[in-house]
Amino acid sequence: MIRSKTVRATATVAAALLALAGAAGPALAQPRKDSAVLAMTLEPPGLDPTAGAASAIAEITLYNIYETLTKIHSDGKTTPLLAQSWSVSPDLRAWTFRLRQGVKFHNGEPFDAAAVKFSFTRAADKTSTNKDKPTFANIERIDTPDPATVVLNLKDGDPDLLFKLGQATAIIVEPKSAAGNPTQPTGTGPYRLENWAKGSAVTLTRWDGFRAAKDVKLKRVTMRFISDPAAQVAALLSGDVDVFPRVAAARSLKQFEGNKKFQVLVGGSRAKTIVAMNNKRRPLDDVRVRRAISAAIDRKGVIEGAADGFGVPIGSFYVPGAPGYVDTAGINPFDPAKARALLHQAGVALPLELTMKLPPTPYARQGGEVVAAMLAKVGIHAKIENVEWAQWLSGVYGQKAYDLTIVSHVEPLDFGNFARPGYYWGYESAEFNALWAKVQATIKPDERNRLMADAQRLVAGDAVAVFLYQPTWITVANARLKGLWRDMPIFVNDVAAMSWQ
Repeated sequence: MIRSKTVRATATVAAALLALAGAAGPALAQPRKDSAVLAMTLEPPGLDPTAGAASAIAEITLYNIYETLTKIHSDGKTTPLLAQSWSVSPDLRAWTFRLRQGVKFHNGEPFDAAAVKFSFTRAADKTSTNKDKPTFANIERIDTPDPATVVLNLKDGDPDLLFKLGQATAIIVEPKSAAGNPTQPTGTGPYRLENWAKGSAVTLTRWDGFRAAKDVKLKRVTMRFISDPAAQVAALLSGDVDVFPRVAAARSLKQFEGNKKFQVLVGGSRAKTIVAMNNKRRPLDDVRVRRAISAAIDRKGVIEGAADGFGVPIGSFYVPGAPGYVDTAGINPFDPAKARALLHQAGVALPLELTMKLPPTPYARQGGEVVAAMLAKVGIHAKIENVEWAQWLSGVYGQKAYDLTIVSHVEPLDFGNFARPGYYWGYESAEFNALWAKVQATIKPDERNRLMADAQRLVAGDAVAVFLYQPTWITVANARLKGLWRDMPIFVNDVAAMSWQ
């Protein structure tokens, strides 16, 4: 169940402060704060969201350093950003964008249609490591009739294009500086990178050359990296951190909900927390074994143990509220007896020894212990190996050197990863690829939703992963900090929208 609560300073306290300021005169009035400290669980490997899969890159850079043609908001709606307007053909294949004029990059170069064409061509290039490369590979031709106009001619009509163009993978980069973006990011956004103290924090400073710099209230924002749950809570309680989006504070919420210094926001997401399985490794290449692992795991028990009850069970790689969602939880339900029977049918000698590599996120570390205990009851010994985030990205995601892992996929439109060649879970299905091609070629909402339902059932039936739950995110912040997101369709910290009350 998704809940929402905000704790604010009382009107009585506010009135008393105003009265004190008025009685004492202007000299005693409190100065407005123009800086803030934000915290994140993971440190990104770089600062170019087009070059890596880590969502932490976007948490720092999206809408702060870099901008996109459209902007996604907390309610999931998209509005103009670098594109000030657009039109589309009835078949959703020809998209014409009128660009905002007079915009410059941090290095003084102009933003124009040429920069958009360069950015999207780069994202689709055969050497691109953009995790949303299929979005840009679907662009057949880019026309730039003038510096303020871009026409995207798609191979298949795309009803989700405006949302996709607001994600971090669709940032507009400056051609001359693009190669240096991992460490020296150059964008058109309201902030520039001041400093990156590796292992500690990133500091952003307001860019006075931004077109609306006067509307950006925070001049400096420090983003600290704190992975330990106890340290996260301590940093908030001490006042060392002003806001911690997606904090691991479920077990400590009462400390904040009963304290007028804090506000607590609990909201939904489009994320999917899963036990990923390496479909290429024996015996996980046998669907019966994967189904057995799914049947051995109690989703509700994992939600309680890993997320302290803040989550909604799912049966496929899709969440309630998404277009075309169907409930697939009954396809591989919790059934330890069935799990043991499936392992026997597959000819697996017990105990089955597997490794489970866990990234440093609290939900993964806590969830790993819970999942391992459940698997042990059906004869599967999952040896836990805790790894750092960089090791997870290189070893698990990059080299596929794992049996099992636990991770949250936070991107809302990533179902197509099941058709992605060489993806880290190693799933290959001609049936799914054909079905996904039909989804991509269909623009009628009802038909598209029907096909999406078929895709969810197919992936659930193939037990590509153990689909656990849709996370419910918690944000804890200073009660006077405004402009925070509650629901999070994407991972982003929209710093320019924040200000002190």
